[in-house]
Amino acid sequence: MAYIINRTNGTQLTVVEDGTIDQTTDLKLVGKNYAGYGEIQNENMVALLENFASGQQPTRAIAGQIWFDSTSSKLKFYDGTKFRTTGGAEVSTTQPVGLTEGDFWWDTTNNQLYANAGTGGFVLVGPQSTGDSVSQMVTKEVRDTTAQLRTIVTAVVNDETLFTVSSEQFTIDSSDPSNAITGFDVVRKGITLRNTTDSANGVTTSDHRYWGTATNALKLGGVDAANFIQSEPGADASFNSIARFIDDGLTIGTSNDLLIAIEDGTQGKIVNQVGNELRFAVTSSNVETLVAKIAETGFLPATTLSYDLGSTSFKWNNVYANSFIGLATAAETLRLSGTDYSASTASTANTVAVRDGDGDLYANLFQGTATTARYADLAEKYATEEELPVGTAVAVGGKAEVRPAKASEMCIGTISDNPAYLMNSDAEGQAVALKGRVPVRVKGPVSKGQPVYAWADGVCTTIASSGLVGIALESSDDDSEKLIECVLKV
Repeated sequence: MAYIINRTNGTQLTVVEDGTIDQTTDLKLVGKNYAGYGEIQNENMVALLENFASGQQPTRAIAGQIWFDSTSSKLKFYDGTKFRTTGGAEVSTTQPVGLTEGDFWWDTTNNQLYANAGTGGFVLVGPQSTGDSVSQMVTKEVRDTTAQLRTIVTAVVNDETLFTVSSEQFTIDSSDPSNAITGFDVVRKGITLRNTTDSANGVTTSDHRYWGTATNALKLGGVDAANFIQSEPGADASFNSIARFIDDGLTIGTSNDLLIAIEDGTQGKIVNQVGNELRFAVTSSNVETLVAKIAETGFLPATTLSYDLGSTSFKWNNVYANSFIGLATAAETLRLSGTDYSASTASTANTVAVRDGDGDLYANLFQGTATTARYADLAEKYATEEELPVGTAVAVGGKAEVRPAKASEMCIGTISDNPAYLMNSDAEGQAVALKGRVPVRVKGPVSKGQPVYAWADGVCTTIASSGLVGIALESSDDDSEKLIECVLKV
């Protein structure tokens, strides 16, 4: 007859049938009337005696079961989820789960010990350094060049000693690599920074610095404090390198006569604060010569007609002025809007037109007021919201003055390409042909002499409406949009 196996807490573990061996747990549970049960029972006793000693954890463990990990030589217990070390830290490369408050974890990746703070998670016990590197204050003994041991304190960050603290001054015996400290030869009383290798002045050769306020200093930049220039009255002062001042600048003279400063953070300024001139002089053969001056009236030569502005070898690039008063003896070109133009008596492109020997002036195109003109329409400039194509029929409206005309809308003209006469030419906008012969945007077939009317978006058709634009001067069978020469009738 089978019997039931219960746990200590009264819950059922398993049912063992007659004449069988139950292996629900890591122990072999013997059923009734099983032959040879003595061997099995004795093996169970041995397993309990040695706490299931093995390099592999038991596979059918129950809560409370003890296992001796023969690989790590640690006694562990099963908490119902995993085997945990008793009386020691959990050892792993990653943060373990399932530990209770007060348990330890040894991080084998960074060689650090953590304690489980419960809901607060793991708290670092030490060391503070991460991984194999050292970041801490270290007390150590080093041997000096007389073989005497010296006790010092070193500040180490990521295995790099940044400074030492010593009650004595000595020279480290660096012949022994195990005794040497990288960056340190001489250790002085007090604090010695890394790379303070120059025993004469104690200046570091790298960026290791004290940062903060020092109430006093024997040296600055390796130079004795007594050698620096002082602002005491009557004391001669000189600079061996560039002297730098804040934006407020410096003044020269007994009454701060001349000011050199920076204005608005970026603009250099030189001001004569007591007189009305700034003078510029040069010395040649021990003779000082005044060359130019800045006065209220402008930038002036020292004496009239005495000095040139530039020379044949050193020329100014561009000179800008509202007006030029004087004599220009020669000009190779005339620059207009960034382009250089040479003079020509012929109708040559990109030149300045001049009269020939007969007084005649030649040009391919004259834009302005004339009694006769090359092109055929009268136009005026009107503002548009955007650049419109040539031939677009326009009407008054939109955000600007004119816009593309719609069907049956009263038009004032079309966008002109080359007007014969352009009124209001200095205004912003596009030339709109009001009268004359112009190209017009037409969609669909058109016959010479046929009227064209506003249709949509400034394009015309031959479909009759109240928006008459002009009369076609040419024919076309093309169904698409094209430019048709027309006589305006608006």
